[in-house]
This record gives sequence, C-alpha cells and structure tokens, in this order.
Amino acid sequence: MRLVIKWLLSALALLAVTYIYTGVQVSNFTSALIAAAVIGLLNMVVRPVLVVLTLPVTIVTLGLFLFVINALLFWAASGLLHGFHVNGFVAALIGSLIYSLLGLIIEAALGGLFKGR
Repeated sequence: MRLVIKWLLSALALLAVTYIYTGVQVSNFTSALIAAAVIGLLNMVVRPVLVVLTLPVTIVTLGLFLFVINALLFWAASGLLHGFHVNGFVAALIGSLIYSLLGLIIEAALGGLFKGR
C-alpha cells in the first residue's frame, strides 16, 4: 500500500514541478504516473551503475556530480516518454532538484504515516 501511495504522490509531485518550473511539461496525470514510474525504475536500475562508474568524479566534486546524474536520468526519462518533456539539461537539473525536494517531503510524510506499521 505504501508503494502505491508513494507512486501517486510522486506523480502529483511531478505535476507540481510543471507548475513551479516551466522547463518541465507533463501533459496529464496519466503521463505523470508513467513518468514517475519510469524515473523510479531508472533510479533503481541505472543510477547505481552510473554512481559506481563516476565515483572518482563524484569524490573530486565532493558529491556534487550526483546532481548531474539525477538530471541526466530525469532528462532520459523525458526522452523515453511521450507526454513528459524537459527543455534541456539545465531544465532537467532544476526540475530534478525540485522533484527531489518534493520527494523528500513525501518520504517524510509517509514515514510518519506508516511509522506504527
């Protein structure tokens, strides 16, 4: 149940990103659901590989290169999907930062909601 709620809230967060920042566009809630799922899958499968491959750069930049990895995955998801568009790398960077901040809020809310279970 927690996973489904997180998925729905992540889709709403993606829609919120489109209202906060104009560089990211989502056509409707269905596209946001699919995009949230694809972003989640990319973060589970591709992100660990990229983090390991870019570990020296990440260490030299004191972890700031992880923002670049997040932006690349956000941008890659927009390239894979119709109905979800990012206007370039800078838009992907800003959009992924906003989406990550909203994701932290979602995690905190769900942590408090499902804490006793």
